[in-house]
Amino acid sequence: MNRRDFLGFSIAGLIGIHQLHASGTSTEQLDRNMLIGKTQDHLIGTGFKLHKEVKPAFDAMVAAASNEGIKIEVVSAFRSFHRQKQIFEGKYLRYTEEGLNPQAAIDKIIEYSTIPGTSRHHWGTDIDLIDASAPRPESVLKARHFHGEGPFCKFKEWMDKHAERFGFYEVYTDKADRKGFKYEPWHFSYAAVSIDFLKAYLDLDLRSILQEEAVLGSAHFTEDFIQDYRNQHILDINPALL
Repeated sequence: MNRRDFLGFSIAGLIGIHQLHASGTSTEQLDRNMLIGKTQDHLIGTGFKLHKEVKPAFDAMVAAASNEGIKIEVVSAFRSFHRQKQIFEGKYLRYTEEGLNPQAAIDKIIEYSTIPGTSRHHWGTDIDLIDASAPRPESVLKARHFHGEGPFCKFKEWMDKHAERFGFYEVYTDKADRKGFKYEPWHFSYAAVSIDFLKAYLDLDLRSILQEEAVLGSAHFTEDFIQDYRNQHILDINPALL
């Protein structure tokens, strides 16, 4: 893609993003089940699902990257409450069976994995991405693969330069003083929609929801734990997504 074509593509994408953002995602429409991943009415796609307002911007970004030899592959997009509960509880059982006490097990899990009902992947606005045209390591979602001599360095460089043109921002950055989840150079969020989801999400009574849903280990989610989790894991993200 030459510079003129790319600029035209980018401007068109930015106009589309502006129009989507102007139309807004009314927080009044974001009910509890949508916010915690228990409904999919707002999603589209086969193979992987995204929010219907995210998909056009994602497709535009994929096309632009393809013209520069990068084949964007989705490793994870929408993830349901049920699936996140399976992941969380599987780890909880494994770690406690290995001898960790419940709180230590939870602390270890939330270095990388979210508590069900709290994942940004529940919204259909967030995606984990790699370059399918690069050599594929055994475990793709490792930060080392995106830096140095890693197979996804070219992809990372391209995303650093161009992702924001299409409305996508890295969520869990490598900022030294950031707390919460570890650095994830593969995880991007479509700001024009996810900001509205986050705003509505913060009004939920998270502790009550987790107890109602009988999440394994939720008896150890004290008020202080939930407050720290909210501040560090939910809110200590890329400021562009707040």
